[in-house]
Amino acid sequence: MDSEKIETCCCIVGGGPAGIMLGFLLARSGVEVVVLEKHGNFLRDFRGDTIHPSTLELMHELGILDEFLKRPHNEVRQLVAQIGDTEITFVDFTQLPTQCKFLVLMPQWDFLNFLVEQAKHFAAFHLRMEAEAGDLIREHGRVVGVRAKTPRGELEVRADLTVGADGRSSMVREKAGLEVIDFGAPMDVLWMRISRRTGDPGQTLGRVNSGAMLILLERGDYWQCGLVIRKGAFDEIKQKGLADFQQRLAALAPFFRDRVAELDDWNKIKLLTVKVDRLRRWHDAGILCLGDAAHAMSPIGGVGINLAIQDAVAAANILAEPLWKRTVGENRLHQVQRRRELPTRLTQRLQLFIQNQVIRRVLSSERPISAPMRLKLFQRWPFLRRIPGRLIGMGFRPEHVKIRERDSSDHTARTRPAFG
Repeated sequence: MDSEKIETCCCIVGGGPAGIMLGFLLARSGVEVVVLEKHGNFLRDFRGDTIHPSTLELMHELGILDEFLKRPHNEVRQLVAQIGDTEITFVDFTQLPTQCKFLVLMPQWDFLNFLVEQAKHFAAFHLRMEAEAGDLIREHGRVVGVRAKTPRGELEVRADLTVGADGRSSMVREKAGLEVIDFGAPMDVLWMRISRRTGDPGQTLGRVNSGAMLILLERGDYWQCGLVIRKGAFDEIKQKGLADFQQRLAALAPFFRDRVAELDDWNKIKLLTVKVDRLRRWHDAGILCLGDAAHAMSPIGGVGINLAIQDAVAAANILAEPLWKRTVGENRLHQVQRRRELPTRLTQRLQLFIQNQVIRRVLSSERPISAPMRLKLFQRWPFLRRIPGRLIGMGFRPEHVKIRERDSSDHTARTRPAFG
């Protein structure tokens, strides 16, 4: 098999939301960038599908929002949960100071494919699919690139900056030896799909009752369902058998009773092991981690994708100019962490509070539950829904695109060729 060596300004490991968005923004600003994605496509189910108003606002700033909204999607202006026998609307996005006052549900592969299409308008953007990064290249005490395996042989990418955007099981952060602070989680999530039929109720956030929580995401002709379970309880659930599992779902969502038999094999039910962690330092000489590689988020609020994209925007704003001039130092990388660490800490603190004070108690009780009085206040005083609408829809520090569009040919004398 052949071996290949290429050089670029920035090598991004991982083709998820953070990696693709950062690659797009850097290429848009004229910085040569190579994104390595280990899979041959983005078609992996049971990823997060929520595109929040803060992300839609960024697309408006980039001038691609109208094109994005032409793609098949669902728009959610309020979030509703059924707790016991009570249905409560507790999140309202319609008062946000954004172009889009709604949350978009779209399969993540469609979202990523859209971003790649936009990024490919810029000659500085290079995406290598089926390129699995396996090790970092170090010289003189700093990371200078990565080695990856491809169907054609070994690929060596040398770069001024290597970015780890390769998720919660990040190879980059592991090989870099960056310290991880693990906060733990009391639950895991079982993801599955069940057909959607005429007469089904509209989009809700989920249903909570009798020691169980069910997340429901409408996806056209089917529901993407997430059953929240106690941490490590999947083996126990499987031992009770599929019939018991099907009845458990039907009890939570009675309109599923005539179709839970679609789940006739455990292979149709995927386990998401929930992690909440954060790197103490997101960077080292020549390397930076973003998104889940820097901070794995709980699925609470579906904010993981959007936090990762905010990271990417902040990183592009801070690093595009020094990357273009080839003057990126650790002080710049630390600026990215300093910019994004506070909203990450605040978001995780809120998630941990909900995990420990709400979800843990729900999962540990087998008795029927009723909505607590503090949640019923959202029905009595609708203006309260704006608070979680702001926190979920925009986050603690929404970012804005501050770098100008620039053709990579503007600086051919200042940078090494991307391929050569």
